[in-house]
Amino acid sequence: MADELIRVPSEAVPLSTMRIRTGKELLLAIKPYAVDSTARSWWHLLSTALLLAAAFSGTVINFHWAVSLACSIAAGLLMLRMFVIYHDQQHHAILPRSRVAEVLMRIYGILTLSPSSIWRSSHNHHHSHNSKLRGAHIGSFPIMTRDQFEKTPGGRRFKYLFMRHPLTILCGYVFIFLFGMCVYPFFNSPSKHYDSLIAFVVHVALATLVGVLLGTQALFLTMLVPFFIAMAIGSYLFYAQHNFPDVAFSDSAGWTYEKAALTSSSFMKMNGIMAWFTANIGYHHVHHLNSRIPFYRLPEAMKALPELQDVKTTSLRPADVWRCLRLKVWDVPGQRMVGLGSAEERSQSRQSDLPMKQAPEVNRVGTPALQRLQTAQEFEES
Repeated sequence: MADELIRVPSEAVPLSTMRIRTGKELLLAIKPYAVDSTARSWWHLLSTALLLAAAFSGTVINFHWAVSLACSIAAGLLMLRMFVIYHDQQHHAILPRSRVAEVLMRIYGILTLSPSSIWRSSHNHHHSHNSKLRGAHIGSFPIMTRDQFEKTPGGRRFKYLFMRHPLTILCGYVFIFLFGMCVYPFFNSPSKHYDSLIAFVVHVALATLVGVLLGTQALFLTMLVPFFIAMAIGSYLFYAQHNFPDVAFSDSAGWTYEKAALTSSSFMKMNGIMAWFTANIGYHHVHHLNSRIPFYRLPEAMKALPELQDVKTTSLRPADVWRCLRLKVWDVPGQRMVGLGSAEERSQSRQSDLPMKQAPEVNRVGTPALQRLQTAQEFEES
């Protein structure tokens, strides 16, 4: 099996005892992990689908309301896990040559308001422009510098802050998926994103059928709660993976693919249960370094490569969630994301404006970048 072709150290080598690889050398070091195990991928997909079907069944069977609610919550978490599996298949990280998997995952994308046409186009753009101050808003949350924000008209400011607002993320079901992935793409380009209309119509039709045939409680437990949970958590994960206190952004001149992956993508620490439900998407810096690595090999790759272990982290603890959500604009002098109107932040920004010796450009671990790759495809398709 493909798993047996990979030989990795059983223990990570300390950074202090190993030469740190950067640029193309690091990308070559991680490439052996971008190997799909067909049997393993099908096991994860089918077992998750079976559990998801069981959870949805529990929401309509005449159980005690508490049991039905528990099944509804479980369905939401399992939808989240299946979405990450869908995400991996769309990257061709798993089952890249399976037409059956392609059809099944396209159907899942329709059912979960993430049709393949808009997901692939926007998400591939996101990978190729991650951490750039210009162009990163496609497939991601918008980023303005503080100066840009202060010079922007009120209407655009409102739209910018609305898109980054905690309530917008919490209600990702409506604003990010129903509108952002279905309504807007279709009206913006009907011929290109016709599947966005299909997804919207199918969703409304399913909700109507459930409500009419099974009643209000079934509509609430089978549709609203699972979709709300899956898409609220999914929206926040996607936000926090690139909007955290230590994130780095740069203009095109200072951008490299490796640097973007390691300085602009977080490692989100989770307990084992949440790591399973999120299908290891918390190893986001590893995923961005090579999006062809299957989700079940991300921990393996991080453990084997010391360069991936000294990373920028966040978590799902309330304090860390608040630290991420309060970030609004990129402060150029301070080279960090900040909130709005903080006297302390403005004071620190003024201090950053004082003349200082310009340091040479370095990568995440403090060594010169060896090579710049302008897109993910340039390396991954080689």
